[in-house]
Amino acid sequence: MASLDTRILSAGTALPGPPVDNATLARRFGMDALWEQWVDAFIGTRTRHLAVDVETGKVNFSLADLAEQAGRTALERAGLTGADIDLVVMGTSTPDQLMPATVNVVADRLGIDDVPSYQLQSGCSGAVQALDVARQLLLTGRHRTALVLGGDVVARFYDLDAPLASLPPAQLVNFVLFGDGAGAAVLTTDDAADAVRLRAVHTRLVGRGREPGAVLEWFGPVDRDSDRAPAAEDYKAIERYVPGMAAEVLDALLDELGWARDQVDHLLPPQLSGRMTERIVRALGLPGATEISCVDATGNNGNGLSFFQLEQALARLGPGERALGIAIESSKWIKSGFALERD
Repeated sequence: MASLDTRILSAGTALPGPPVDNATLARRFGMDALWEQWVDAFIGTRTRHLAVDVETGKVNFSLADLAEQAGRTALERAGLTGADIDLVVMGTSTPDQLMPATVNVVADRLGIDDVPSYQLQSGCSGAVQALDVARQLLLTGRHRTALVLGGDVVARFYDLDAPLASLPPAQLVNFVLFGDGAGAAVLTTDDAADAVRLRAVHTRLVGRGREPGAVLEWFGPVDRDSDRAPAAEDYKAIERYVPGMAAEVLDALLDELGWARDQVDHLLPPQLSGRMTERIVRALGLPGATEISCVDATGNNGNGLSFFQLEQALARLGPGERALGIAIESSKWIKSGFALERD
């Protein structure tokens, strides 16, 4: 019996509403032109899409709304329906509720039932962890076709009345780094012409003894009046550790597959921010690889990012071409990546 292989049939993504640029944020929060220049110079994110109307505070999209859109698009592009899916896995750091799990709400909307479903609670690496879980289960031979989902809605954690000018950097940076969005991919072990193979997936927790680089709180009735910030980033720690972790993932994937650096045609680098991505790409040293990035336009939408890059990669990968994707999670330091190759 021939060994099984995992193929990616399609990907789909969803963004909430129109792009919100830095000038709009500056006007909404009473910041001056110097703040806009700081965002451009040090963050490099031009726009982001938000599930919350920054003027009114109204929540216009849930994570389930966005994941449903992305999943429906991926299914349509694969020529499948929910009835063809026999496994669902989702990665997110911001589920709509603690229960029911958002993955199950999305599955219900897409007509998927009587299948195993899993929701992983994780930061940016959760998308790759979800791909890994789906791939491992598919390779057992017990399942044939999986829908993998990932996304985050961070804007609902914003305090729209916060005095940005007086916030410490660990809180201020969240208002410009993040956006909202979701993505999906259809994986199968069936033969498929012109398929993109998911050749390898790498995930490792490396946070032993390290303080969290990002914290996202979940307040309940007992501590809803806590003075803890709902979201905080140790951006300096992220700048210090993420480039090296990305290089480690790159080397691990190349070693596992026996690929040389000049055999990588496309690079899907970590997407914390536009400026950080530029630095990481330079440090990785793959001058022959075409960069596939999205964060300067979408903002950092967490577990959605890898799917936005994957969607572009599926369209760009030519016959025999290879791609490497890398995602780093700073909350408790997880490094992850994946390798693609088109037949």
